[in-house]
Amino acid sequence: MPNDPNGPSVHQSAVIYGRRDEIDGIQREILSAMGTSGWDQESQFALRLVIEEALVNAHVHGHHRDESKSITVRWVVGQDDIWLQVEDSGGGFDPDCVPDPTHNYNLEIPSGRGLVLMRAYMDEVSHNFAGNQVTMIRRRHRGGRTPAVQESTPS
Repeated sequence: MPNDPNGPSVHQSAVIYGRRDEIDGIQREILSAMGTSGWDQESQFALRLVIEEALVNAHVHGHHRDESKSITVRWVVGQDDIWLQVEDSGGGFDPDCVPDPTHNYNLEIPSGRGLVLMRAYMDEVSHNFAGNQVTMIRRRHRGGRTPAVQESTPS
């Protein structure tokens, strides 16, 4: 968990059950904390997408849409970084065994895209040994790692 020496941070946790209103509520709380901490719109967009993917993956893949099973979400929004952790009570998975959806032979397979997005928008993404918990960090100063549409300029 980041320890931000440059200012206060917002530490929160919640337990949800995969309902749409709960996912939206978590997104609102984190994005509000980001706005208060001065995070830009690009970072807020990235976190909205990452939160959506992580929580929906936990509900759909970890719990097979069973709303009686809980998902624990923990987050810290600081001045310099954001730490996010999502844990479900499912059996877990091996992220290295998820097919790469960017390979030509996997383009029609609707799995793995969430992991690709998480890895693209976050600086660090790791899973616990059981495969039922993902921990992610996004730093304010990313060194140009955020995927962005580049405008072409005439040469």
